[in-house]
Amino acid sequence: MNFISDTRGRVGGGVLLALLGAGIPALVGAALHSHVGEPYQETTLYFGTERPGRASVAEQEFMGFLDREITPAFPEGLTILDGHGQWQRAGKVIRETSYEVVLLYPEKEAEERSARIERIRQAYEDQYQQDSVGRSDDKVTAEF
Repeated sequence: MNFISDTRGRVGGGVLLALLGAGIPALVGAALHSHVGEPYQETTLYFGTERPGRASVAEQEFMGFLDREITPAFPEGLTILDGHGQWQRAGKVIRETSYEVVLLYPEKEAEERSARIERIRQAYEDQYQQDSVGRSDDKVTAEF
């Protein structure tokens, strides 16, 4: 005589329904509330270090500039990345150490912060005889 029990099927089905019941509201909630954070502006500045006819801007010089010019303008924080850039002058490829500074600030402050950024760019160009300091801007959402 064979006894066949479908208890496993009922228990397994119950567990599956419980998991789906818990998971579906979470999935729906995630779809309805996919926005995390607030609107921010992200600006990345690209600082080259080569100077025609002179030694490159040394790391301690750049860190001094950071302390004097950038940190006071963005005291809430920033990110510094080491970079390796290249560009051309008179057909010759120039490779240089560079620094990328990433700034995040509320989108509603974008106009005022942009003025600070332009002062930083101009100060670096003037102090270190640079042709330019690159800038890129993106709209992001951020939460801290």
